Amino acid sequence: MFTTSYLLRTSSRLDTGEISQSVTCKILAAGKSMFTHTAIASLNGLEMMVYHYIIKNKDKVMYMTIRELADAAEVSTTTVLRFCRKFNCSGYSEFRVRFKLHLEQNDVQPTNFGNSEIISFFKSTNNSEFEHLIENAVDIICASERIIFVGAGTSGSLAKYGARFFSNVGKFSNHIDDPYFPVTRDMAKNALAIVLSVSGETEEILRFASQFSLHQCKVMSITSHENSSLAKLADFNLSWHIPPIRIGDIYDITTQIPVIYILETLGRRLAKKLA
Repeated sequence: MFTTSYLLRTSSRLDTGEISQSVTCKILAAGKSMFTHTAIASLNGLEMMVYHYIIKNKDKVMYMTIRELADAAEVSTTTVLRFCRKFNCSGYSEFRVRFKLHLEQNDVQPTNFGNSEIISFFKSTNNSEFEHLIENAVDIICASERIIFVGAGTSGSLAKYGARFFSNVGKFSNHIDDPYFPVTRDMAKNALAIVLSVSGETEEILRFASQFSLHQCKVMSITSHENSSLAKLADFNLSWHIPPIRIGDIYDITTQIPVIYILETLGRRLAKKLA
């Protein structure tokens, strides 16, 4: 690992007018992403809107003023500044410089959002913080007598896949993809419910999580963001920070690659512990 220091003079147009400032940016050139899982997880709903806009419009953002970015992301300039500070930047000017250097240091420059969102996810998991979350999740799974995967729609299909994958590695698991399946005290006893949901706001899934909690069953959620209602109901949450994509506000076509990666990573770590 080595450190490269940059002293750059940048200018940015803020609401108060044109200003210039010297920004010293120290970037660790070790292949680490500027957007770490921990930093992304700390974003609130409005700040996440800024993040989603940035990863979708990487080429534009470098040349946008703070006002232009705020308007494009439909947030205030104050929200943009808070977003910048969560990535260890003193302000928008420093963020823009660091973001430009971040892009230059990456060999892969995806040309469409389908690739960009997935690459951003995998880069955000390449750190010790995410590894720690995975290890904690595996410990919870190991301590549970049985696993019940829960999901509806596409998440229901992944719940079935997760149950089969965990059973293959030696941890017998069931799945529920019927949103009206009854939750009883017997099935919840000493069990762990792993609840999958893209939005974390589906009414039937929230009902499932509440019923499992009512019966003293631990709930682990896998959602797109920590601020969702499901994540707040759960005892433990893993998030993958990719914006939902819908056709006509009805049909969900959000990529499920991060969910499969999380499920398989948990399963493989589980297999090592059970061996």
